[in-house]
Amino acid sequence: MTYEAQFFGFTPQTFMLRIYIAFQDYLFEVMQDVEQVILKKLDGIPDCEISPVQIRKYTEKFICFMKGRFDNLFGKMEQLFLQLILQIPPNVLLPEDKSQETHSYNEEEFHFLQKEIEQLQKKYKTELCTKQALLAELEKQKIVQAKLKQTLSLFDELENVGRDHGASDFREGLVFLIQNSGKLRNIRKNAEKESKQLKIS
Repeated sequence: MTYEAQFFGFTPQTFMLRIYIAFQDYLFEVMQDVEQVILKKLDGIPDCEISPVQIRKYTEKFICFMKGRFDNLFGKMEQLFLQLILQIPPNVLLPEDKSQETHSYNEEEFHFLQKEIEQLQKKYKTELCTKQALLAELEKQKIVQAKLKQTLSLFDELENVGRDHGASDFREGLVFLIQNSGKLRNIRKNAEKESKQLKIS
């Protein structure tokens, strides 16, 4: 009875169980009070042959008798409650399900919707994978961009060095560096030759 549980906020079986437990608790409490009253009355009767143990014995018998009668009646009452009072008729809808009246679907339409949902889920997964791949590519592009920035800053530094040495633009600065590197190579070769001659002599 899940629909009933959704409507009432509890299951009808739980409701009936609570009624049963409440009756038992009430019966025990009443019988304890009745027993106390009987015991007080007997205290006022002189030479009474009825003992408190006998009173307890008959109280327990009466409780068993009442419980048996109640169990018999409660079974019938529970059936009536579950079938006639605590059951929502099949033609009744809860307020949150009212849309089913205007948007009802047969089994074929339901299967079609299920397939459509599966296709949408597949598309979503594909889009998610594509997004992950694009994010990974974007990270690579960021790394490449950072390296390009480093290279550009290096060229800027070279251009600044060229300007400091009288070169007006980057090409001239590059020619200046090549010439200087050539001069440095010549100086190194001459130094190596001189060192060899000094060793020979």
